[in-house]
Amino acid sequence: MSILVLGLGNTIMTDDGFGVKVVTTLASRYHFPDPVQLLDGGTLGLDLLPYLEDVDSLLIIDALDMRDEPGKIFRLEGDEVPRAFASKLSVHQMGLQDLLAVAEMQGHAPRNLVVWGVQPECIEMGTELTATLSAAVEPVVIHVLKELQGWGIQYEKTGGK
Repeated sequence: MSILVLGLGNTIMTDDGFGVKVVTTLASRYHFPDPVQLLDGGTLGLDLLPYLEDVDSLLIIDALDMRDEPGKIFRLEGDEVPRAFASKLSVHQMGLQDLLAVAEMQGHAPRNLVVWGVQPECIEMGTELTATLSAAVEPVVIHVLKELQGWGIQYEKTGGK
């Protein structure tokens, strides 16, 4: 079983960099066994397709515009995750929708698909998350760790804050 934890977002667009921040936080604090790969997917879209080959479980972290209160955390699973032509959730969601649709057409759709997201407060030029989304990083890290444990993954704390 292989697991990909994929952080998405543009780190120069304030809160849009949320997914990348969570993945880099996980990488700096924890060691995961070989079936788990952490990846800063940035805004690569279809360029991420090779990373989905032979992935059984895909966990995506992203800033999602769900038209809700800034900082609200969301969990989407399986069919709840929009595919191609579904309503746009984030500023780069169309690339994600295309990626998942092409992976499915090529027979590389993951068996398990989960998205942990947070409602952004601001998506303007800037390299730091807003205070609202900075406060959401730790809860989402905990949710991701619990999700991985539910998939049978044990990890070790390596340091970091």
